[in-house]
Amino acid sequence: MAAPDFWSDTAKAQKVSAEATAIRRKLEQMKDLEKRVADLPVHRELAEEDGSEAARKEFAEELRQTLAQLDQAEVQFILSQPDDRRNAILSLNAGAGGTEACDWANILLRMYQRWAERRGYKVEMLDILSGEEAGIKNAMLRIIGENAYGYLKPERGVHRLVRISPFNAQGKRQTSFASAEVVPEADEEQELEIPEKDIRVDVFRAGGHGGQGVNTTDSAVRITHFPSGLVVTCQNERSQIKNRATAMKVLAARLRQLELDKKKAEQEQSYAAKGQIGWGHQIRSYVLQPYQMVKDLRTGEQTSDVQGVLDGEIDAFLNAFLKGKKRSGPIEDEEEE
Repeated sequence: MAAPDFWSDTAKAQKVSAEATAIRRKLEQMKDLEKRVADLPVHRELAEEDGSEAARKEFAEELRQTLAQLDQAEVQFILSQPDDRRNAILSLNAGAGGTEACDWANILLRMYQRWAERRGYKVEMLDILSGEEAGIKNAMLRIIGENAYGYLKPERGVHRLVRISPFNAQGKRQTSFASAEVVPEADEEQELEIPEKDIRVDVFRAGGHGGQGVNTTDSAVRITHFPSGLVVTCQNERSQIKNRATAMKVLAARLRQLELDKKKAEQEQSYAAKGQIGWGHQIRSYVLQPYQMVKDLRTGEQTSDVQGVLDGEIDAFLNAFLKGKKRSGPIEDEEEE
């Protein structure tokens, strides 16, 4: 960075500078953690000498915070793949079930938005389609922040909700599904060359979110990729040019993910015992009735604090998956009515 011509290539220089800042931040976090661990024996001795309940509680809280920080540091070291540090493109789609499924997709959208807020990540809504009566049929958002994709990649799959439906006059228990797709945002170096003959670009008037000016011009863009069948829509900007650029970037990221999935499928053909955890397979159940429980069907991680999870507290599930934790024995799913 001290080279005289370092800033001659602004884009490359900014990328290197951002990486250097991230490394410095991690080093500072490790120094702070090292100090906290080294100070624990001193805190314990002081608590024992004091002998009061307040001193014991203070030490217990310091120990809890230190262990939580240590757990988080372990996860950060696990996120070492090149894509892990990238922004995430998260797409949510309501499953079959009409209004109930659309409402569930909207609940998931809020859950991920709250999770991102807790981490200090920025969220940009790229596209959203409301349900006919309530909720959303689908939504696509960009989550911007260090390791956003690395943390969110375990969320790719089908999420199931079991509850007493607020849309059912008979008050029956109902099961709904919504799917999440997560891909790393591609940078300029990774973007694929997509032939014009392979795509169709449609422009239309945006609706819903966006504010004044967005839904008064044909600024929304929908790109259809013929070979793969992928369709990407973007309508968050007032500019058609910007929406097209964003849509192409998302399309490139999804095509790249498709290639990675194909390679992974080929590698796992001889390892049937590993099971399938990819797109289109159920990964987690959220049960509100007749009891309250959120259970990850891959790791066995579970909690009865359903409201906390739906309010964005999903780190325990993400960390368990990333750290490869699995409960011993088969993981049983809940019974459905």
